[in-house]
Amino acid sequence: MLIVHLFVTLALIGVVLIQRSEGGGLGIGTSQGMGSFMSGRGTANLLTRTTAILAAIFMVLSLSLALLNRGATSGQKSLLDSAPASSTTPAVPPPPAKPAVPTN
Repeated sequence: MLIVHLFVTLALIGVVLIQRSEGGGLGIGTSQGMGSFMSGRGTANLLTRTTAILAAIFMVLSLSLALLNRGATSGQKSLLDSAPASSTTPAVPPPPAKPAVPTN
């Protein structure tokens, strides 16, 4: 299920990037790019519908993966629930080094 989620994520990223943005952006979904296959308006409708479907699938997969993971962790529920590791003995600084005394 995680692999399917990865593919849906990549497809959603790709579909969003090829849509025409207000500023031009990476929008290659114009009638020139598609040739005589679809009009510019038909391409926009198809990309919008595809984005909505992929987003819905992404949300369902995300929620189902979260629910599956919730059942897998039986002992510790969260990393934040555990107490921080503390040492029982305080750190002792090393003794100062003796200065070298020159001998004649």
